[in-house]
Amino acid sequence: MSSAPIYIGIGGWDYDPWRETFYPVGLPKSRQLEYASSKLTAIEINATYYKLQKPELFERWAKTVPDGFKFALKASRYCTMKKVLAEGGEGVQKFCGQGIVELGEKLGPILWQFMATKKFDPEDFGAFLKLLPQKQDGVKLQHAIEVRHESFRDAAFVKMAREAGVAIVYGDSDDYPCIADVSGGLVYARLMCARPHVDTGYEPAAIDRWADVAKGWARGESPAGLPYNAEPAPVEPRETYVFFISGAKERNPAAAQAMIERL
Repeated sequence: MSSAPIYIGIGGWDYDPWRETFYPVGLPKSRQLEYASSKLTAIEINATYYKLQKPELFERWAKTVPDGFKFALKASRYCTMKKVLAEGGEGVQKFCGQGIVELGEKLGPILWQFMATKKFDPEDFGAFLKLLPQKQDGVKLQHAIEVRHESFRDAAFVKMAREAGVAIVYGDSDDYPCIADVSGGLVYARLMCARPHVDTGYEPAAIDRWADVAKGWARGESPAGLPYNAEPAPVEPRETYVFFISGAKERNPAAAQAMIERL
């Protein structure tokens, strides 16, 4: 059975506790990305959530990491925090046009994250999805949407995302709804339940399970045991991104490396 690539990583690379749990002693901050990308296969960039970056910076990041590595970009909060999402067209254009294409083949999906207070308004949310460009300067863009309100547990939302060709983020969280319905041409998972008393954040059995789930996603399956709101998507291989985020953040690099070993 054919399968698409699986990328495993963490959020960002500059976090002081990682200097004790992940990075070698004495490693300069200027070499943290280089080191992290040698141990992981993807990183979710958080800096893009707060402000626009320069094209030269994206180009430098791309040159720092090895071939085959992927960056996911967290989209601007100024787009996703609008009361009326349909009015965010200018912000979406600015974000996509800031120079992200300088990442080249290392450009992964764009993550559009919504506040937990944002409810599902079919008309407004549908209008927002139409604002997301399929290409930027001739480069194909992939989009993933992370919703955090219970009202999105709705087959209508799943249908809308599938028609727009965007991925619904699966967030493994104690605080937000988990929506596992597969949509779009990729799978994007954010695992947020790392525990501080476990060296690898997740118990070995849990990492085994998530590795199996990721393999299923990459084959295009809708793995059993996850919460769904609609009929399964067609089975076709999908690029799969799994990020260990939040929770006991100091443990996330170890969790990602443990999962990479299993894959």
